Amino acid sequence: MTTVGEIEDLLRRLAPRVLGALVRRYGNFETAEDAVQEALLAAATQWPGEGLPDRPDGWLVTVASRRMTDQLRSEQASRRRLAAQTQPDEPPAPPADTAAPADDTLILLVLCCHPSLTPPSQVALTLRAVGGLTTAEIAKAFLVPEPTTAQRISRAKQRIRATGARFVLPPEPDFRSVLHVLYLIFNEGYTASSGPDLHRTALSREAIRLTRAVRALRPDDGEVAGLLALMLLTDARRPARTHLDGSLVPLSEQDRRRWHRAGVDEGLALVTDTLARAPLGPYQLQAAIAAVHAEARHAEDTDWPQVVALYQLLEDLDPNPVVTLNHAVAVAMSEGPEAGLALLGPLDDQLSGNHRLHAVRAHLREMTGDLEAARASYETAARLTTSLPEQHYLHTRAARLVERLAGDA
Repeated sequence: MTTVGEIEDLLRRLAPRVLGALVRRYGNFETAEDAVQEALLAAATQWPGEGLPDRPDGWLVTVASRRMTDQLRSEQASRRRLAAQTQPDEPPAPPADTAAPADDTLILLVLCCHPSLTPPSQVALTLRAVGGLTTAEIAKAFLVPEPTTAQRISRAKQRIRATGARFVLPPEPDFRSVLHVLYLIFNEGYTASSGPDLHRTALSREAIRLTRAVRALRPDDGEVAGLLALMLLTDARRPARTHLDGSLVPLSEQDRRRWHRAGVDEGLALVTDTLARAPLGPYQLQAAIAAVHAEARHAEDTDWPQVVALYQLLEDLDPNPVVTLNHAVAVAMSEGPEAGLALLGPLDDQLSGNHRLHAVRAHLREMTGDLEAARASYETAARLTTSLPEQHYLHTRAARLVERLAGDA
């Protein structure tokens, strides 16, 4: 007997292929996506009681096609009434009881990550069209009102339609945007930007699943392998990132015996393989840094000079303020906190509103013994973050420094 969870997993895997079948045949992304969502809902309702059909993908394509044909007929009837037409074109017949090739997943990802869309719209549309999540699930994951999410998805589909984008893989597809969207989804799942929980596990798992799907279609792409390795190595730390009460445990204090060993092993193998044969890219370098941490049995065993060297390469390849911030941490651990603090000054204009800059500065100031300045930076960081676990951690660090200052007085 197939469980509800197994059916949900199957539907998520089949969703992009079914949508691809409809868009390829009808050429209307917006209407096709709505029809697929109705078919998925019908399957989720019927299959647990009736059992799986012989060909689940064909069943979904057939049901979605009927929904879409009904919608097209309705639209044509409306146009006929408005234009007083007497002989409207018949809607195309439903496609055969087969699903589109798995390559459609890649085409859909490129389409959902269309450059005309904003990053939040790309993320939402990817989770809806390729991930198979409902609007309610996406809204809940990002703590955004459902009407807002629905409007964001609707506008994204309309925008794609207005650009005239077709359901074909462009001659030179921009896979960087696809990987960036998957990276954003994973990061939001691994460290939620707001709310009471540190993790939104469903999002990080979905990002890993979709990245695996892309790698299956592009097995020789080093950056796809690098991103998957980065996700696996990072997600492996999740069991050790929180105490029983949900409060945050920083990397330096985590019990590494609790890290997910299978994820670490797979991530390390991917890093070793891709660095040996593929041109170097930003995701591969980030994965290599994560691998250095994963290979250290204890925090004090970390090869910080190697991490510094990798961040220097990453800054040369993909310079941005966040990379510089992480580089400063590595330099501080390798050469001392004063050296790390010296690298933070230029970031004040770019990251003044980012809580991580102030949290890093607080930590490094604490390492130098400047406890009052460290306390002030911890409090600033706490005010800037909307993540409750991070707020709690930062306030706790500041309170400990207040106690130490009182004891020294």
